[in-house]
Amino acid sequence: MNDMTQIEQKNLISERMKLRPLRGSDFGLIEMHRSDARVAKMTPAIPHPLPPGATEALLARASDPEREVDIWAMDASIHGGPEVVGLISLTKLDKSQSEISYWVAPAYWNTGAASDAVATLIKANPLGNCTIFASVFHDNPASARVLTNVGFAYIGDAETFCVARGANVPTWTYLRKLD
Repeated sequence: MNDMTQIEQKNLISERMKLRPLRGSDFGLIEMHRSDARVAKMTPAIPHPLPPGATEALLARASDPEREVDIWAMDASIHGGPEVVGLISLTKLDKSQSEISYWVAPAYWNTGAASDAVATLIKANPLGNCTIFASVFHDNPASARVLTNVGFAYIGDAETFCVARGANVPTWTYLRKLD
């Protein structure tokens, strides 16, 4: 268990969407999108094929009061879109630092959904972070642009194991200092 005080997850509203805590009714859309190899191969932790029970486990972790990761659905229903076009999360590293990660369903790639979600989360700063880190795979320059467009600075290269690819994948690492 993390010794940090748990903060209740709030809804965060932008002009395009609402970022909200996950709910049980999100199961079908989350399962469908996470089962897509194109999504899984751009994340370190989503296996492909997606094993039975993986989405249930994600929903359980997201609602655990002692969670170390806050996960929001990118909900476009406020403008007639789907209730889940992607997920965005903050993993608590310590009392003033987190790591942001996100994925967007392929139908919403290059639509600004990721940029909007990241900008909304940074502006709200729901965990009161001083610093937020992020990393993206070298073969995903669109995600790198999302980060640099909202003020993240490149700080170096690394590599991360990708479960769906079954291999280490080179990454770019970014940092955003918050006021």
